[in-house]
Order: sequence, then structure tokens, then C-alpha cells
Amino acid sequence: MTSRSLLDDLLADLTAEGDALRAVVTGLEPDDWATATPAPGWSVAHQVAHLAWTDEQAVLAARTTDPERWPTGKADWDAVVTAALADVDGFVDAGAEELAALPVEELVSRWDAGRTALGEALRAVPDGAKMPWFGPPMSPASMATARYMETWAHALDVYDAVANPAAEGGRPLPTDRIRHVAHLGVRTRDFAYSVHQQEPPAEPFRIELTAPSGETWTWGPEDAEQRVSGSAYDFCCLVTQRVHRDDTDLVAVGDDAEHWLTIAQAFAGPAGGGRDKR
Repeated sequence: MTSRSLLDDLLADLTAEGDALRAVVTGLEPDDWATATPAPGWSVAHQVAHLAWTDEQAVLAARTTDPERWPTGKADWDAVVTAALADVDGFVDAGAEELAALPVEELVSRWDAGRTALGEALRAVPDGAKMPWFGPPMSPASMATARYMETWAHALDVYDAVANPAAEGGRPLPTDRIRHVAHLGVRTRDFAYSVHQQEPPAEPFRIELTAPSGETWTWGPEDAEQRVSGSAYDFCCLVTQRVHRDDTDLVAVGDDAEHWLTIAQAFAGPAGGGRDKR
């Protein structure tokens, strides 16, 4: 698969996940947007606002890669970095707060525009170029994967807030699109250790997950001593910190593998607080 076809597939899955969330929030009453979600201090509006804000920042980052197409791209991104450095711990939440305060129609319009602009900007990044970000530079495919992961994870918070999962509705049935989240969760193993100021194990782990379709997804050497197996959905919820470790069916073989499952995170930034045990 070429890098362009990979990006097209990723963007198609990102669009599908965003469309699923949009279909749910479009049906909400205005007051429902203030409903608290499982993320402390964040309402439904905050969740959508965070997605919209981050998409907009990703567009600005992509536009640094082609000065002829986007002559102000670098200056626009430098302004973002300056603002981030002025409030390292709070600038992401501040972005969500700002957009969440908009009228619902305007927030949804901003989100729609950002989703469209992101796809166009990522497709326009020159071959081989990487985008600056708040961590290491990213390829368009890596950015699309990260945006998929966040869209999927924040959508879960919205679904949990506005519908009873035990009743009709609630969380949609998972699809094999979540492979993007699982892949990112595996690749960020060492990052999870670093944010906890711990040394990652030298040896790779074997990961064997059962996809929603029943397919088996694997990573790592077959003979690895440290192993993780179980539901891909549970693994994705865990690495996005949408479920407590004890509420998953994941089986760890080896102390290192078990410890990793208690600190895993596929998202950038400081260590998250995770979720309480049910």
C-alpha cells in the first residue's frame, strides 16, 4: 500500500467516525450540550470543542509544509507554539473552553469546517514531509491516526453522557476501524513509560487481540515472554483510558506486560488519571 492510499484509507475511517458522532450530537437538544461527560469538568460541548480545536491546530501544522501553497503557514504555527509555551499545562483545555462557549450551531459549523480542512491539508502535504506538532514531527498518516484515536475516544465520552449504554442506543457497536487505535496503543508503549518517568523494558511484547469482526490482530515476536491478549475493543478503551484495567478481559503474561497495562496511554501529554473501576 502506498503512503497516499494509506492516508486515504485513514481519512475515510476518520470521516466515518466523526460522522457517527455528529449524527448523535445533531439530535441533541441545546440543553443537552451542557451534560457532564465522564471526563471531569467537561460537558458534551467541551468534547466536541476539543475535537474541533485540535483539528484546527492540525490544519495549521500541515500548512507549514508547503510555503508556496500556504505562505503564512509557518507564522501561523509559530503563533500557536508561542501561545502553548505561555500556558503549557492549560492551553489545550483553554482551547476547548473557548469553543465550548460558542452557540451550538456555530460550534458544529466550526467542527465541520475543521474536519473538511484537515483532510484537504493532510492530502496536500508534500511527499516525505513531516508536520510540526506539540511532540515529535508527524507524517500525515500519523496525524490522521492520532485524530482518529481522539475522535473515537472523545465520542465514547459523549455516548456515555447522552445515552444509557444498557438501553437502545448508547455506544455504537465497535468496528474494525479501531485497529488504528490498537496500533497506536502498541506503538506508544515506551511513551507511556516515559511520561511516568520509568525505563521501558528492552524486549518487545507480543500483543494478540481479537477484532470486533473476529479477526486476530498481532504485533511483536511470537516467542516474546511478555504477552498481552484479549479483546481489541477493551485494549483500545484501556490505552485511551476509557476503562479501568480491572474492567477489561485483557490477559497479561509477565510482570512487565501487566505493569504496562496499568500505565498505557495512546494520547500525547502528561499521564492521564484513567477511569474508576466499575
